[in-house]
Amino acid sequence: LDLVSDSSPMSSPRDWLRRQATIRGLGCVDFNYPQHFHDWDAKEAKQALDEANLVAGAVCLRYPSTFARGAMNHPDPKLRREAIEITKQAAEVAKILGCSEVVVWSAYDGYDYPFQVDYKDKWNQIVEAFQECCDAYPDIKWSLEFKPTDENTRFFTVPSTGAAMLLLKDIDRDNMGLTLDMGHMLMAGENPGQSIAMVGDKLFGIQLNDGYTRLAAEDGMMFGSVHPSLALEAMYQLRQIDFKGHLYFDTFPQRSDPVKEAEYNIQRVKDFWNAAGRMSKSELERIASEHDAIGALELVNQSLREC
Repeated sequence: LDLVSDSSPMSSPRDWLRRQATIRGLGCVDFNYPQHFHDWDAKEAKQALDEANLVAGAVCLRYPSTFARGAMNHPDPKLRREAIEITKQAAEVAKILGCSEVVVWSAYDGYDYPFQVDYKDKWNQIVEAFQECCDAYPDIKWSLEFKPTDENTRFFTVPSTGAAMLLLKDIDRDNMGLTLDMGHMLMAGENPGQSIAMVGDKLFGIQLNDGYTRLAAEDGMMFGSVHPSLALEAMYQLRQIDFKGHLYFDTFPQRSDPVKEAEYNIQRVKDFWNAAGRMSKSELERIASEHDAIGALELVNQSLREC
């Protein structure tokens, strides 16, 4: 819902939703909570979705700046409790919108300097908070979106796919999973395809974009525009794990038409998805069994020519 156009100024989520209905190939939208619900309530948003012939994919937590020192692991117990209650409210909104997923990305759960926090204590607070949310709403799929760093928090409590998988183990709830963001994985120095394979059936959501992987930079480029081979393998691994969730585009159309950028992303995903489906299974097995780097590159080049 964060589409902005200088030529067609939008002032409300209702306006953004109307424009998203014009995007060819778009079937669902995600809402940020609470930011997208200041001017209307969830019932009104659901009615607007129905009128636009769209559905809600997920509700995404965006904690207000009140929680600049932490959300689920704020040092003040009262504010920590408030953050957890806001998280639960997002689940209520999701149910009204007709979706079953809440994606939690906290811009603030982390620290900036050595010795600033007790790492085990902050970790345990997040574990306990998610356990509470999962138990309170067992019909909701709770999904953590990790990020290694940004301008709000230099070191996140959960900074990588590996750390996120350890968190899932400690939370130990069937309705707890992960949302992986391509840009965040690249920032963390990960190969997105490998991360997707690691997460497997605990992958509840995927956010697609690209970036130049400069230190601590999240570029929000169009999908596959910078790393086409990684985009191809990401689609291949999504096929391998039989991913059933929706595909969300987290790109930043700052100098391009947002509708055209969304349509480009949709088409490129289809191109990469179909190309991944055409790759020879026997050749892939041979390449993997021999660790054949040249064979892998040749197969990638062949597949990308078909995109």
